Amino acid sequence: MRSYQFFLSFFLLLFCSCENDLETIRKITFNAKSPDETTKNLKMIYSDSGYAKVEIYAALAETYRSKESITKIKDSLRVNFFSEKGEVVSTLSARYGEINYSKGSILVRDSVRLYNFAKKQTLETEALFWNQKDSSIYSISQVIIKSPKGIVLGDGIRTNQSFSKYVLLKPSGRVELEKELEID
Repeated sequence: MRSYQFFLSFFLLLFCSCENDLETIRKITFNAKSPDETTKNLKMIYSDSGYAKVEIYAALAETYRSKESITKIKDSLRVNFFSEKGEVVSTLSARYGEINYSKGSILVRDSVRLYNFAKKQTLETEALFWNQKDSSIYSISQVIIKSPKGIVLGDGIRTNQSFSKYVLLKPSGRVELEKELEID
């Protein structure tokens, strides 16, 4: 009988003495600099009226929700831009990116490339911004544009997301121009 009372007392004491203080656990495990959400092999599609406009692929994405909701994309990303017909017209790639949902913008940097399939032209730079509201892309960094017609350099660019029309800031380089029709 005494051994029964001893085991019963031991288990009651053990049961009553185990307590997890949630605040203590939070202090031990919580890191304010840690992301709120981590995603591997991310695929996001922005659509309008049921049609895909932009498609984003990322190897690793970390979302932070503090003052602004920001997703940091690490270890490479690819963005496909679609035409009205649903065809991929241009592709943007980089090693790092930040999607700012509050501002509706994306910053990409490190080995940035924007490619237009129809014109077979490539834009290379170190940092580029995409504004979701007006679908514009711009950079204030040095840019290199390579196409079958030549290579053009500039200190900044403004273009549409399809990279079909652009304005170079401080351009230089060699380009082969097509013969224009003369209008009287």
